[in-house]
Amino acid sequence: MIENKDPIKSDNLTARLIEAIVNGEYPPGSKISEPELARVFDVSRGPLREAMMRVESLNLVERVPHVGARVVTLSLDKLVEIYAVREALEGMAANLACKYITDAEITVLEDLLNRHQSHIEQVDGASYFYQQGDFDFHYLIIQASKNHQLIALLCDQLYHLVRMYRYQSPRSHARPEKALYEHFAILNAIKARDPELAEMLMRRHIKNSRLLIENELLEE
Repeated sequence: MIENKDPIKSDNLTARLIEAIVNGEYPPGSKISEPELARVFDVSRGPLREAMMRVESLNLVERVPHVGARVVTLSLDKLVEIYAVREALEGMAANLACKYITDAEITVLEDLLNRHQSHIEQVDGASYFYQQGDFDFHYLIIQASKNHQLIALLCDQLYHLVRMYRYQSPRSHARPEKALYEHFAILNAIKARDPELAEMLMRRHIKNSRLLIENELLEE
């Protein structure tokens, strides 16, 4: 459990809680005790309640009658729903990125994928799947769409749930090389400013990820 005796603001506390949930420090289904969190983070109940509300709004924590707050459990049905939404919306984001992405943003994406290609063997794909924020290929394309509604839906509401699955799921069936190849194909379509091709490739890529998830969970 994280120990931190320095007072922290609710924004920082929200980020710390998100990371603790995403990386499994608070496992799926586990009860969240607000008094315990207040003790661990050395914060008053006011900032803690504000941080908890934000984490709940991201669907990482749910309120259960007669139980209280607990970390969400990502069932197969929930994951399929999330990836169905991602398939549609990220396909749209890739389409829009063809129109709005800047040359500088394309360079950042190229550098990112080249780094992944260089290191993917040494780290067995781990850094490829666990990246976040500006280091995440999908995140950068969503941002490049310049559509604030898409960004809010995908980068705020769904992003950390997807990270939670990526971080905690088994990697025995991971396909880092194939996923990287698909990412390069998507980037090439965006560089060519071909919105229909970019959208089709993104949708197919996320569909492949969904099928991988379904197979993993059915085998567990």
